[in-house]
Amino acid sequence: MKMEAKTHSLYILMISIHGLIRGDNLELGRDADTGGQTKYVVELTRALARQSAVHQVDLVTRCIKDAGVSPDYGTPVEMLDPKARIIRITAGPELYIPKEELWGYLDAFTDELFAWLHRQPRLPDVLHSHYADAGYVGVRLSHLTGLPLIHTGHSLGRDKVRRLLALGVTVEEIQKRYKMSERISAEEDVLNSANLVITSTNNEIEDQYELYDCYTPEKMSVIPPGTDLNQFHPPAPGDAPAPFASTLSKHLREPERPMILALSRPDQRKNIVSLLEAYGQSKRLQQIANLVIVAGNRNDIRELNEGAQNVLTELLLVIDCHELNGLVALPKHHSSCDVADIYRMAAFSKGVFVNPALTEPFGLTLLEAAASGLPLVATEVGGPVDIIGNCNNGLLIDPLDEDSIASALLEILEDRQLWKKYSANGLKNVAKYYSWEAHAKRYLDRLKEFVLQSRVVARPAPLTKPPALQTRTCAIFTAIDNTLLGDPEALGLFVKLMREQHRRVLFGIATGRRLNSVLKILKVHSIPMPDVLITSLGTEIYTPPQLTTDISWTDHIDHLWTPQVIKRFMDPLPGLALQPKEHQSRFKLSYFHDEQEAPPLEDILTLLRQHELSAHTSLSFGQFLDFVPARASKGQALRYVANQWKIPLERVLVNGGSRGDEDMLRGKTLGVVVDSRHREELAQLSDSERVYFSSGSHASGILEAIEHYDFFH
Repeated sequence: MKMEAKTHSLYILMISIHGLIRGDNLELGRDADTGGQTKYVVELTRALARQSAVHQVDLVTRCIKDAGVSPDYGTPVEMLDPKARIIRITAGPELYIPKEELWGYLDAFTDELFAWLHRQPRLPDVLHSHYADAGYVGVRLSHLTGLPLIHTGHSLGRDKVRRLLALGVTVEEIQKRYKMSERISAEEDVLNSANLVITSTNNEIEDQYELYDCYTPEKMSVIPPGTDLNQFHPPAPGDAPAPFASTLSKHLREPERPMILALSRPDQRKNIVSLLEAYGQSKRLQQIANLVIVAGNRNDIRELNEGAQNVLTELLLVIDCHELNGLVALPKHHSSCDVADIYRMAAFSKGVFVNPALTEPFGLTLLEAAASGLPLVATEVGGPVDIIGNCNNGLLIDPLDEDSIASALLEILEDRQLWKKYSANGLKNVAKYYSWEAHAKRYLDRLKEFVLQSRVVARPAPLTKPPALQTRTCAIFTAIDNTLLGDPEALGLFVKLMREQHRRVLFGIATGRRLNSVLKILKVHSIPMPDVLITSLGTEIYTPPQLTTDISWTDHIDHLWTPQVIKRFMDPLPGLALQPKEHQSRFKLSYFHDEQEAPPLEDILTLLRQHELSAHTSLSFGQFLDFVPARASKGQALRYVANQWKIPLERVLVNGGSRGDEDMLRGKTLGVVVDSRHREELAQLSDSERVYFSSGSHASGILEAIEHYDFFH
C-alpha cells in the first residue's frame, strides 16, 4: 500500500455504519438508530466538501436492500455534492437491522471497505469514524493502512450504563439488549488508537470520556456541530402558511396561540412525559400556550418497538388524565421537510423550544430552533450548557423537576422583552459559533498537524512481486500447533493435495513460532516450503526461496511499539513469567500466564490503556500471553499478503485452533476451527456463517473444511 507524498488537497473518509443515511429527506426519529448522528455526518460531509483545501469526502455506510425501507439505501454510490459521495458497503444481511445486531458483521465490513479502498485512485489522507461500531472498523483500517484516525463518539457506552443502572436496569439486561461489553471494548480501543477525538462539548470530555481507561483529554478537541442557516431561519413577513399548519389545526382549539415545541424521538431518555406532566399541572401554561410534541412517526403504536410504545402510550394517558385535548398536539406524521417549517411556526407564534432530556450529548435541535428565532428551555445536563452559555438565548432546567420546567417556560412566555432578547441573541450567536463553515474550518485546522506528519511516514509497500504470470486464484493459510500437526496420515494427504494444487493455490503458514523453529518443523515433517511464511504472531513476513524479509511490513508495524515500557508494567504482576529468549523477538514480548495467580486478560488490557500503551494482546492455549505491535497480528499480516497477491479474502481458507488465530478467522475469509482441547477459545465464532467447526482434528480437520466449502470448485 505504497502512498506517494502528496501536495494536493485532502481526501477524507467518513465511516458511519448504523441507521438510515441518505442525502435528502432523512428519516429522523424513525427509530433509535436514525437520529442526530445521521444528520450530523451528512451535513459534515457536505460542509467539508465545500472547503477549497478538500479534494474529496466519502461517507461510508451499510448497503441495505429491504422492502421495509426506501430503495435509496441500496444504491451503492449517491452523490451529495460535486466533491462528496455516500458509499454503501455490503456486509452481513441485506436487511435493515439495529446497531446492536451489527457487531458480528463488522469484520466483514472492514474487509469489504479495505478492498474497496484499494480499487480507488488514491487512499484517503484520514479516516473519521462515528460511534463505536464505526470506531471498531476505523481502528482496524488504521492498523492495516497506517492512516491517521479521527473519532467522534456521539454517545458513549459507559455513560449509558451509568444512566441505565440508575433507572434500575440490571447489568444482565443491559448486556442482552445493548451488547454493551462489545461497545465499550470498541470505544476503549478507538480512544487508545485515535489521533484526534472530536467532541461537541466540554461536558463530554469531563463527564463522559473521563469514565474510560484510556482517558486522554490532550488529544480531544471541542468542535461544536454547525447548523444549516439556509434551511433554518426565522419567519419572514408574508410567508405562506406551512402545510403542517393544517395538521396542527386538527389537534388544537386555538392554534394561533404561542407554541411550546418539543421535537425528539419517543425515547425515555428524552423525558417528554415529564414535560407533558409539567404542562398538565400548570393551569397558567394551559391558558397562554399550546404544547406541540413532535415525536417521530407512527401508524399504529402497537407496531413500534417496546420503548417507543411505552413513551407514546404514557403521553396519551397523561393527556387523558389532565384533560388536555385541544391544548396538546401529538401528530402522528411529519416529514423531514416539515421540520424547518415547524420551528418557524413556533417562532411566529412567539413560542419556546424545549428540550427536557435526562441527558443530551449535544442537541442539534437546539441550534435549529435558535437559528429559527426561538428562545430555548433545555436540560442542564450535557451539551445545552455550552449552547445556551455561548448564545445567551434561554434557560437551563433540572429535567427531574417538573416545577422547574414550567417556571422557565412561563418566565419566557410572559416577558415579551425577554423573549425578544433571547430570540435575537440566538439568531446572532448561532451564526457566530455554530455555522457549518466555522465547524469545517476548525476541523481542518486540527487535521493539518497530524495529516502532514502521516504523509511522510512510511506505509507498507508491496511484497516481492508475485510471478509475472500469476496463476494463484485462492490461498490456504494454516497455523501449526494443535492444528496442522498431530495426525501424520492426514498431514500426508494434505501435503499431497498442496503439491497437486500448487499452481492455483497460494500456500502460507501463519504461526506464533519464530522462523528457525518453523523451518525445522517443515523439514522434519516433509512439508513443502510455503509460498509465504508469517511468523512470530504476524510480526514477520518471509518470502521463499531466499526467505526475504518484508522490510515494509517491519517499518509499518514499528509504529508506537514500546516493548520495554510494557515489560516494566508486566514484570511485577503475579502469575506472569517471561518466556525463554528463543520465544521473544524484536516485535514480540511473551509471558507464561498462570490463570490461578495472574490477573485476567481484561485487567491487563485496562492497565495498558491507563498508561496509553498500544499493543495487540492475546492469551492463547490458556497459558501464553503475547504482546505485539497494535498494527501486527496474524490476521492483519494475512490481509496484507492477500492484498499484494490480489487474492480476494473470500477465496482464502484459514485454519486455526486458539485465540491467537481469531482475527484471521473473522471477516471475509473462509475459516475452519479444527477439533482440539483449546477450540473453546474460539467458541464466540460458532455463529459465523464463514467459520466451520470441523469434527476432525489437525490436518484432517483442514481436509474436511476443504470438502465442506467445496474450496477448489
